Amino acid sequence: MWELWLMFSGAFLAATLLPGGSEVLLLALLDKQPEMALSLLLSATIGNTLGALSSYLLGLLGRKAVTPEQLDSGRHKQALALLKRYGYWALLLSWVPLIGDILCLLAGWMKLPLTKSTLMILTGKGLRYLIIVLLALEWLQ
Repeated sequence: MWELWLMFSGAFLAATLLPGGSEVLLLALLDKQPEMALSLLLSATIGNTLGALSSYLLGLLGRKAVTPEQLDSGRHKQALALLKRYGYWALLLSWVPLIGDILCLLAGWMKLPLTKSTLMILTGKGLRYLIIVLLALEWLQ
């Protein structure tokens, strides 16, 4: 049971603006207990999604503190352009390193619909973890 809490917390923290990768943790846990694949997949997906939603909330709360003109970083501008063009659909890319965290933050900042944003984040992150689990299980056999 501790493995699920470890996976959840590792995935949650990896989805925030803090550095970290939950994929290595998932692979290590799958290596030790492949029979827990589905539980680990769900734990990682839920933890990572909730971590991304914490970034969404920070964006929502920081909306008045930062104006569009203050977004001078290339990644911020790139993420903002994706969100302006595709809306909440761009959040399917929330799992992508370097830009995914910024997408979630800016989605909150732009006040994109929470339910639709959550669904896109959950879908993108869940598919990423599903692919990792399936490849890992194939490799472990």
